[in-house]
Amino acid sequence: MTGAEKTELKDYQALKKKNIMVLVILGVILALAMLFSLRAGSSELSMGDILKAIGGQSTKQNNMVMWNIRLPRIMTAVLSGIGLGVTGAVLQGILKNPLADTTTLGISQGAGFGAAFAIIVLGAGVQGSSAANMSFNNPYLITICAFGGSISASVMILVLSRFRRITPEAMVLCGVALSAMFTGATTLLQYFADDVQLASVVFWTFGDLGRTGWKEVRIIAVVVVITLVYFLFNRWHYNAMESGEQTAASLGVNVARSRIINMLVCALTAAVIVSFIGIINFIGLVAPHIMRRFLGNNYCWLLPASAMAGAVLLLLGDVLARVIIAPVILPIGAITSFLGAPLFLYLLFKGGAKR
Repeated sequence: MTGAEKTELKDYQALKKKNIMVLVILGVILALAMLFSLRAGSSELSMGDILKAIGGQSTKQNNMVMWNIRLPRIMTAVLSGIGLGVTGAVLQGILKNPLADTTTLGISQGAGFGAAFAIIVLGAGVQGSSAANMSFNNPYLITICAFGGSISASVMILVLSRFRRITPEAMVLCGVALSAMFTGATTLLQYFADDVQLASVVFWTFGDLGRTGWKEVRIIAVVVVITLVYFLFNRWHYNAMESGEQTAASLGVNVARSRIINMLVCALTAAVIVSFIGIINFIGLVAPHIMRRFLGNNYCWLLPASAMAGAVLLLLGDVLARVIIAPVILPIGAITSFLGAPLFLYLLFKGGAKR
C-alpha cells in the first residue's frame, strides 16, 4: 500500500468515526428528549412512577396516563419525525432543490383541503353545539379525506412530470402552485362553514400529536419502517444522482424511473403521517439541512441522520409546546414553523443552492 493510499484510508476511517459519533450523539439526544417528554405534563410523575407505569405496576391513573396518553404521543412524534426527515432528504436529493419538502410540494395543503372537505361538506368533524366542546365525531373519515387530498396533489405533480417532461426544479414550482390552489379551495370551504365547523378545521390544521392511539401508531410505524428500509436499500442510487444525471445513468441508474418511484414513496409516507396528525411544517426541510452541515451529501449517513434529526426536532418541538405555558398545549405546527422560517432566511441569504 502506497503512502497516498494509507493517507486516504486514514482520512476515510477518521470520517467514518466522526459520522458514527454524530449518530451516537443524535441517539443520546433522542433518548433524553423521550425521557423528558415522559415527565412533561399536568400529571407530575417521578422517575419511579414512570418506570412502574411502563411496567404496568403503578396506580390505575398513572398506568392510563402513561400507556394511553404519553407513550402513544411520544411514539407518534418519533415515527412521524423519522418519516418526514427522511422523505425531506430524499426529495431534496432527487429534485436537486434544497427547498423540496412535502410542504413546498403541496402535499400538506392537499391534506388540509381533504380534512376541510370532510368536516364542512361531509359533516364529519364536529360534535357539540359550540367550539368549546367540539370534537371530531368521525376522525377516520377526516383521515381518509386528508389522505386523498395529499395523494391527489402528489398525482398531479407526477402526471405533469411524466407527460410534460418538466425539470425536477420545476416540480417544486408546480408544488407551490398546487399549494396556492388547495389553500384557496380550503378558504372557500371555510367561507361557507359555520362557527363550529370553522373552528374544527382550524384546530385540525394546527397539528396535534395527541390525537393518535396505538392503532394509528402501528399504521404509521409500518409505513415509516418500510419507507426507511426502501430508502436505505437505494442509498447508492441517491449518491449517484448527486453526481449528476449522466453520471448516474452511466452507473446503471434509471434516473427518470427512480425519481418517479421515490417521489411516490415520499408522497405516500407524508400523506399517511399528515392525515393522522395534521399539518406539521418544515421538519422535512430543516432536518436534512442540519445534518448536511455535519455529514455532507453521502446518503449512507445522511438518511439515518436525517431520520433521527427529524425525530429529535419534532419531539423537542412537542415538549416545548407542552411546557412553555403549561398546562396549555400550544399547536405543534406553530412551533415547527418557527424552526422553518429562520432556515428559509438562511437559504435566501446564502444563495439557496449551496449544499
